[in-house]
Amino acid sequence: MTESNTHSNDGVLGAPEQGVRGTTEKDPQDWVSGDEPMTGAQRSYLDTLAREAGERLDPDLTKAEASEHIERLQARTGRGAAGGGSSTEPRT
Repeated sequence: MTESNTHSNDGVLGAPEQGVRGTTEKDPQDWVSGDEPMTGAQRSYLDTLAREAGERLDPDLTKAEASEHIERLQARTGRGAAGGGSSTEPRT
């Protein structure tokens, strides 16, 4: 391995320091590809979430808009990490 492959800048692998926000979490509006049409996976998941929530959504959303709706609907329906549920568990 080369030196660049064997160390990090602080000598530790894993979680960032306390109080430091990870770089993988960006506001969807700041995404480089946020203005592109939503992906097929986003469309399918949004369709499921919207049906469960009894909502209708624009079928021509961008990736960023779809992501925001997914987060909101996950919280509303109890699916996803924010809701603590699993998309494979039936709701009772």
